[in-house]
Amino acid sequence: MELSDKVALITGGKRIGQVVARELAARGVDIALSYARSRAEAEQAAELVRAAKRRATAFQADLSQPEACEALVAQVADTFGRLDILINMASVYVERPFAELKASEWDATLNVDLRAAFLCSRAAAPHMRKQGGGRIINFSDWLSRSGRPRYRGFVPYYVAKAGVIGLTEAVALELASDNILVNAIAPGPILAPPETKDEEFSAVERATPLGRWGGETEIAKAVLALLETDFITGETVRVDGGRHLK
Repeated sequence: MELSDKVALITGGKRIGQVVARELAARGVDIALSYARSRAEAEQAAELVRAAKRRATAFQADLSQPEACEALVAQVADTFGRLDILINMASVYVERPFAELKASEWDATLNVDLRAAFLCSRAAAPHMRKQGGGRIINFSDWLSRSGRPRYRGFVPYYVAKAGVIGLTEAVALELASDNILVNAIAPGPILAPPETKDEEFSAVERATPLGRWGGETEIAKAVLALLETDFITGETVRVDGGRHLK
């Protein structure tokens, strides 16, 4: 896909999402960002896009609600006049012991991490079809991609991200005839959480064959590769520095 003058919707404008937005803007893409509560971070991402002389708007949307997913896509298409790219990055990541896990907590994670990706994709497809094609990129996780639930306390997250892989494959088949390519990225040790202690940081480095954290730009590179390809669809690509090999 030629990226210049295309329109992308990124659900989630924090941290990695900001870098993805910046790199897409540098290649001529106009950017819509959605946020649930992190308005300041989404607006910062929008400013980075505007600094690259591209259009940007941040939309508040609670993607745990089905109607919000559809409304968000409609708003983006109305505001920008088209929609070519959907990047489903919105995610809930909460640790909860299995014995204490409530149904409402299960739903809260699955609704955002999996169902919202489905609903936004379904809403976006007709707009992409009008343009003769498009790209959808979902976000899974290196653990789910590797079939290895290594860490306790993240049952809904692991299951949701495994579901994203299945969703990617099934929707890729559904939309192939419309020239809408659907792929997923499964990040590994990319960006340490702010509360990460030095020993935890170092432990991840030691456990990663390349010996380091990847950094947000590595995700942006993967996104660009999956947007530019015209013959890869239904794939989930690990970006984990070889972490799955150990």
